[in-house]
Amino acid sequence: MSRHRTGNRAGTRTRPPVALALPALVAVAFLLLPLVGILVRTEWNDLGTHLTSPGVVEALRLSLVVSFWALGLSLLLGVPLAWLLARVEFKGKAFVRSLVLLPMVLPPTVGGVALLLGFGRRGLLGPWLEDTFGITLPFHTSGAVLAATFVAMPFLVISLEGALGGLKRSYEDTAASLGASPVRVFFTVTMPMVGPGLVAGAALTWARALGEFGATITFAGNLPGTTQTLPLQVYLLLQDSPEAATSVSLLLLAIAMAVLIALRGRWTGTPAARAAAAARPAEPEEAPPAPPSPTPAVAAPPVTAPPGADPRDPAPDEAPDEAEAGAGAGAGGTGSGPHGGGRWPLHASVTGFTELTLDAPPGTTIAVVGENGAGKTTLLRALLGLTPRAHAELRLGADDVTALPPHRRQVAWVPQDGALFPHLSALANTAYGLRARRVPRAEARREARLWLDRLGVGHLAHRKPGQLSGGQAQRVALARALAARPRLLLLDEPLASLDQATRAHVRHMLRTHLAGFGGVCLIVTHDPVEAVSLADRVLVLAEGRALQDAPPAEVTRHPRSPWVARMLGRNAWPGTASSDGLVLPYGGRLVVAETLPGGTEALAIIGPEAVSVHRERPGGSPRNVWPGTVREITSVGSRLRVLVDSAAVPDLVAEITPEAAAELGLADGSAVWTSVKATEVTLVRL
Repeated sequence: MSRHRTGNRAGTRTRPPVALALPALVAVAFLLLPLVGILVRTEWNDLGTHLTSPGVVEALRLSLVVSFWALGLSLLLGVPLAWLLARVEFKGKAFVRSLVLLPMVLPPTVGGVALLLGFGRRGLLGPWLEDTFGITLPFHTSGAVLAATFVAMPFLVISLEGALGGLKRSYEDTAASLGASPVRVFFTVTMPMVGPGLVAGAALTWARALGEFGATITFAGNLPGTTQTLPLQVYLLLQDSPEAATSVSLLLLAIAMAVLIALRGRWTGTPAARAAAAARPAEPEEAPPAPPSPTPAVAAPPVTAPPGADPRDPAPDEAPDEAEAGAGAGAGGTGSGPHGGGRWPLHASVTGFTELTLDAPPGTTIAVVGENGAGKTTLLRALLGLTPRAHAELRLGADDVTALPPHRRQVAWVPQDGALFPHLSALANTAYGLRARRVPRAEARREARLWLDRLGVGHLAHRKPGQLSGGQAQRVALARALAARPRLLLLDEPLASLDQATRAHVRHMLRTHLAGFGGVCLIVTHDPVEAVSLADRVLVLAEGRALQDAPPAEVTRHPRSPWVARMLGRNAWPGTASSDGLVLPYGGRLVVAETLPGGTEALAIIGPEAVSVHRERPGGSPRNVWPGTVREITSVGSRLRVLVDSAAVPDLVAEITPEAAAELGLADGSAVWTSVKATEVTLVRL
């Protein structure tokens, strides 16, 4: 019964208020009545005769010629203008946009007068055109084209600018990082992705040009066979043959309605086809097919995972690797890329919002960590040359690439969402960077397929990004970046959107291939497992400055940022060192075994496994004992993490076994005591 009610409730439509519904219905009737009048007054028996008369046929031919020429001229001029308005900030932008909109609100006859004063024989430009080129626009078919373009082009510009505004810049920036010039990006990425908006704008432009009347008759006149288009023919027929005028009007009405029905509202928002593709759920992760033959294993250096590491993540020394993946990866076995012998040490000096200096030898992987707003993505975009917020003096190997545009730096970028081009298959996506560097098509596709095979997604080469799962798409994005033969690889949280099992698999793939990379790789991450298992160094950023740059083991043992300590699963309390420990900012004291000089700003690091939880005040050796209340209990692997809120000290996280929690009878809101031995506290100088 309840299920039935729920279904009825879900299917019930909201009844609009009468005060709004009634005027809306009147508006619909007001718009519909004139159209009904045309249908009612049409002489259906004579329709064929009216539409096939010589004058109407000639006017229709001329209208098609003028409207298609106007469409072509609008595309030639309007597409670059729409791109400029959507992508470039410049002084006077509001004025230019107003100029674009002006013909849409200007009376057409006024537009015709303006054209006459601008391009007429006595206008501003007309005499020069006539004397220099012998071109006379008024009272000529070219004048009709110019008038139609003037009133119709705004529809194309506005529609396309809206589509460009809705296109994420990460697609174009990623294409640039793969080596595509701005013009190539425009034609191979931008235009295909805004294709529905372009088609919608073009259709509206053509329909508006086909129906243009006022500007045409004012500027170009009404000359049969030269400027007398179909709307002008309707105007003449109204005087001599109203029935024929109605028939021709019906033809124009049918054309306009056909255009609108075909567009189905595409000019007002997300194209229907793309919206459907975006709503389509990704297919489940598929296991890649087994390789045809086993290859020798290559052991990677062992790493120590912090608390909370995924136990399903394969250890580096257990991971099989392709023998050729490290040695010839950059050029697909040709030896022409970074993996084929190139070595590219990194030197970067970044100024602006982010200020730091980076030096790294070839083969180094640096994990960039920090809380939101610390400047991590700004750092990557500065190295790419894609942000005004920071500037990077960048040297890769012996080459100073500071002055080079992004597409010539050989710095490949994988944004967090992967930014796979939705109109290209996985294979074409992966080959994009190679094709941008003028690698022959066959060779580029062969090398791209090798990369897809190495990352376990070769069997998905024919699929579009919308047909890939999250893990598959991330591997294709990584293959695309590596196939582009970069000297510097930038990964912006490449695994953040993946589930735990897929993340472990992709992490192993990434670790395997970075082992043979001849350049430097920077990975922005919030995951301690990624930071420790993938990186040789961890760069900690805070407010755009480097707070710590050290090996993962050092950062794990002695984090210099409370945020990083908590990311690594540690309790981190800032304070001021005293003779016996740490004075906390809001009162309270922490006793430690090894102190720092008095007055030193320091960070106390307490492992959650070092925190003991009791229901009664403990006795014995602990020097640090505080009362508190359990606020949250979460499961981490085979253990439980207990968040204890205390009035005496900052929040404290303890890690205990489920058996211990059951024995203590812990639940949210339970009153407890926590204790930490002085020997379990480490002070780190800030």
